[in-house]
Parts: sequence; C-alpha cells; structure tokens
Amino acid sequence: MFKSITLAAVVIAASASIASASSNYISTFAPSQERTTEVELGLVVAEANGVVEIRDYRNGQIGKLLGSEVVKAGGNPAVDVEITPSFGNAIAILKVGDNVVDTQALNFSQHN
Repeated sequence: MFKSITLAAVVIAASASIASASSNYISTFAPSQERTTEVELGLVVAEANGVVEIRDYRNGQIGKLLGSEVVKAGGNPAVDVEITPSFGNAIAILKVGDNVVDTQALNFSQHN
C-alpha cells in the first residue's frame, strides 16, 4: 500500500513539473495531419477542465469550428478530435474557461 501511495505522489509531482516547465500545452505528434475526419493531438495538458477546438485557419484568420473535444485538468494523453473534413490548414486551440491557453497550427496533407 505504501509503495502505491509513493508512486502516485511521484507521478503527480512529475506531472506538475512537466506542466509548469513548458508553455506548450498541446503536444502534436504530427503537425501535418492526414486529410480525414480525425485530428490526432497526442498529449494535451490543461491546468483546469477545458476544451480543445479545431478551427479552420487560412491567411492568418481563424475560421469556423471543425470539431472540439473536452479535456480534464492535468494530462490528457492521446487526444483525438473528430472534425468535419477540411481541405486547408487548421488550428488547435486549447481553452480553459474563456481564456485561450495554447494554440497549435495544423497542416493537412495534400496527398489524400
């Protein structure tokens, strides 16, 4: 029992260190996405419950909502967002409350 509690404390402490050590909360494994109906973001770290929005992004302008996924406070591994098909670029926006915490530009593959 003591080992489980100690391990949990170490994992929690490590998670807090990772979150505070980086200003990037959205960790995309592949910023270039295949042109499908799902965006794979990988690890998303949120300081509180929030939402990741995927929006159209053209000529530096944030456009219509393509899809969203709720995230919980802490680390959210393997966050995938279902989207309507997009043929341009997009942007992932992490929001906590009304605040934008992080953004990540996404490029959709032109080969599909």
